[in-house]
Amino acid sequence: MEDKKMCKCSHHKVVPVCIALIGLAFLLQQINVLTAGAVGIIWPVLLIVIGCTKMMKCKCC
Repeated sequence: MEDKKMCKCSHHKVVPVCIALIGLAFLLQQINVLTAGAVGIIWPVLLIVIGCTKMMKCKCC
């Protein structure tokens, strides 16, 4: 078997965490913990964070 090297950089985890937080925001809205207005602010901000993270160059890979 081939041993794959995994990058240990923390910035590679930003996109999956943001996607999970977007899902969590929508879930909390559905169970009436967050208002629709709050979710309307949260998910675009998280998408901006994802976009900025993707634009950064990775020196480790």
